[in-house]
Amino acid sequence: MSSRTFDAIVVGAGPAGEICAGRLAGHGLETAIVERELIGGECAYYACMPSKALLRPGELAAETHRVDGVSDSAVEPIAALRRRDEVIHDLDDSGQLPWLERKGITLFRGAARLDGERRVVVGDETLIARRAVVLAVGSGAAVPPVPGLREAQPWTNREITTARHVPPRLLVLGGGVVGVEMAQAWTALGARVTLVELGPRLIAQEEELASEAVGDGLRRWGVDLRLGVKVTAARRDADGVALQLGEDGEEVTGDELLVATGRRPHTDALGLETVGLEPGRTVAVGDDVRVPGSDWLYAIGDVTGRALLTHMGKLQGRVAAEQIRGRTDVLLRDDGPPPRVIFTDPQVAAVGRTLAAAREAGIEATAVDARIDATAAASFHGKGEASLVRFVIDEQRNVLVGASFVGPDVAEMLHAASVAVVGEVPLDRLAYAVPSFPTRGEAWLQLADRLARA
Repeated sequence: MSSRTFDAIVVGAGPAGEICAGRLAGHGLETAIVERELIGGECAYYACMPSKALLRPGELAAETHRVDGVSDSAVEPIAALRRRDEVIHDLDDSGQLPWLERKGITLFRGAARLDGERRVVVGDETLIARRAVVLAVGSGAAVPPVPGLREAQPWTNREITTARHVPPRLLVLGGGVVGVEMAQAWTALGARVTLVELGPRLIAQEEELASEAVGDGLRRWGVDLRLGVKVTAARRDADGVALQLGEDGEEVTGDELLVATGRRPHTDALGLETVGLEPGRTVAVGDDVRVPGSDWLYAIGDVTGRALLTHMGKLQGRVAAEQIRGRTDVLLRDDGPPPRVIFTDPQVAAVGRTLAAAREAGIEATAVDARIDATAAASFHGKGEASLVRFVIDEQRNVLVGASFVGPDVAEMLHAASVAVVGEVPLDRLAYAVPSFPTRGEAWLQLADRLARA
């Protein structure tokens, strides 16, 4: 077995690993990156990018129906799937290789395994790190222990985002982000969708007003929602897939079944036991994204379990690179839950804490609810659709600690709220950040007006 030595070894070439390796190499560190599948990772090929490509046609068609003077638009499934394939480059990552070469990053294809301190085995080669090993191996779909579920050969996010045909009937198990987005997308593409969720509401981590709006939106699209229902068994036969619900044994059937009930880290075969960590578990890190007690092992992205979002993995990748090159002052910070978007119709875009979560955290929190659809711009964008925002205020500090936008195409409204939350901008100062007319950003004026009357 041969060996090679590098300053840093990054295990996993998804968004977090790419950012980290690119920054390290850009600062002159001799860097290796190891990937067992596709350069670009889950996000580029099986999650963020293909899911948004599948959602966009239905979203655009819905908006054209709201605008007088535009002829009716229909979603064309074959064309939509073809465009999805373009977005994911037909699952070919060769276009990702030139930037690695330009940066001088050495790529190793294969499954990596830790082999003690600073050592990573890939195939018949041992890689040795002078400074650091960074774990960026990501996560995969979790399948709950429902009798017969694995044997029913369910789809996960990988199969649903790369499917070659539209199933006439689609069952979706799970009412989180993946579940509601894929129910939306495939309904627009022509499937009859039934979504089953154990809890009493969808996207339970968000404001209740967001859950209600997304539920109402999916029902308008024709999705059959079964909320507060336990799945007791599953089976696949010649007629398709069936889920047994509740104690009375009611069944719902489909041609395919998507399981979207959570994620688990790719750490089963990573060799964590050789460095004193437990295989199959997330890798806990501090705000320096370093494994406590180690001066060489770092973890970023989904594998940490801190925030399973691409943009947060990228942030962690930047922090890791700075730490490794000696910038120990660069740390993650806790500003509450990070920005996140659910790309249904209506969309949900949120940052920071919900009202309930803020109060649970001991914050003296109040909410100001405003209507985006009351702005002049709503005459032109999302016309006729309910569109709301909730601002969550820390009364003691007079700052915003959360905001949730709900409505058509509200994702691009989110960053202003992120800046306000992370920057801890005093509300009396924020009142002077005047939005342009006529934009939907004028919903912020309702916050200023409400505070002025208080």
